[in-house]
Amino acid sequence: MPEVDLETAIGAYNYGYPLLYNLDEFEKLLQGKVSLTHGSGEIGTFGHSRELSSPEYEFVTPNNDTLYSIAVVDVRSGPVTLHVPATDRYYVLQFVDAWTNNFAYIGTRTTGLGAGSFRIVATEDERDGDEHTIVAPTGLFAIVGRVAVASAEDLGAARAFQDGLRLDLPEQPPIGLPQTDRASDPDLVFWERLRVSIAAFPPSAEEDEILGSFRATGILDADSPYVDPDPNFKRTLLQAQRDGADRLEQLIKSTDFAVNGWTVGTHVFDYNLDHYELGTVDAEEWRFGDRSFAHIARSAAARVGLWGNHGYEAVYAQVFLDENDEPLDGAHRYELHLEQPPPVNAFWSLTMYDADKFYLVANPIERYSIGDRTPGLVYGDDGSLTLYLQHDRPAEEHVANWLPTPLGTFRPIMRMYLPAAPILDGSYQLPAIQRVG
Repeated sequence: MPEVDLETAIGAYNYGYPLLYNLDEFEKLLQGKVSLTHGSGEIGTFGHSRELSSPEYEFVTPNNDTLYSIAVVDVRSGPVTLHVPATDRYYVLQFVDAWTNNFAYIGTRTTGLGAGSFRIVATEDERDGDEHTIVAPTGLFAIVGRVAVASAEDLGAARAFQDGLRLDLPEQPPIGLPQTDRASDPDLVFWERLRVSIAAFPPSAEEDEILGSFRATGILDADSPYVDPDPNFKRTLLQAQRDGADRLEQLIKSTDFAVNGWTVGTHVFDYNLDHYELGTVDAEEWRFGDRSFAHIARSAAARVGLWGNHGYEAVYAQVFLDENDEPLDGAHRYELHLEQPPPVNAFWSLTMYDADKFYLVANPIERYSIGDRTPGLVYGDDGSLTLYLQHDRPAEEHVANWLPTPLGTFRPIMRMYLPAAPILDGSYQLPAIQRVG
């Protein structure tokens, strides 16, 4: 086995991290475990969340605005046809490949609110010229559906839309997830899984050069190099995992590009550089110009916002610090004063997460987000809006605008669905969160 230097191994770790993180979620869904939905347990079948997300959903940064419908789909055994019902509400079906690249969108923005059928295939040779045919860049991928819910009374209509989603599958059974070599060292399971996953879901040919630079780690080997590995080789790979994870944590909490404390993710998910299908925007402004930077961004996005949409579908803004650059902490009270609420063509919301795992925060009033569809929200006479972020119940006149925080550090996220031009061009800016007690 050739020697591998630490920096090369760290690069390979960060390159492969989103692939394995994503496939872990696929596996949860296929095992029927709670992810964003209660998994269907089968490839090619939608699993649905019938209630809005709550702290029981141990998933990084789920929204609290929509019901989720998610299917893991395999087109390696033959084409699949997706049937979508008509609806009267905002929805999006986001197609995410194994590497977390968003490669297609069906929904309000792209195909409208009418019913439709869409054929999904594995190769360009299978494309039949129909504008509703979608070619998947990896044979296994996810369809992540979101349908808007205005209130608890609105759940029935959203569930009816979910029930109308259907996938017609090929006669041949799906291939499924790749299997590792059972003789490989269990300490190196990350690397063994990465090796077989790259073989099963190779990236585009444009990635060949950078992928080749990681060859010394063994992730491109046909046979597992992690069976009885050389001690120095093993030591380097394990150190790379630790260092790579540390660097990723430092990156996601960086505020270098923040405005008023907010890191606005208009272009966070622009790391798909090679494959654009129905509903995606194939334009320079919606893709990173540097491939290496795109890989770093992809890893960070998987860590803090797996399955997030491109900015033209929804913009996400996160904040860790108050106006004085101090960490947001539930030991204090805060206000967010919006002179003008976010200009959107669908809706906006502010959702509360802890700053550790980025999970939703349990609280006595079971309010996990607040936004323009929150019943009873109180606006100022000038149209402005003040939101109260604190752990303890505020004065009664402020309860309608209260978003509870955890006792420890927290990270809110502002979601702006179908953002208007001022959000996309940056002329609309969120104000800093003010500490008031």
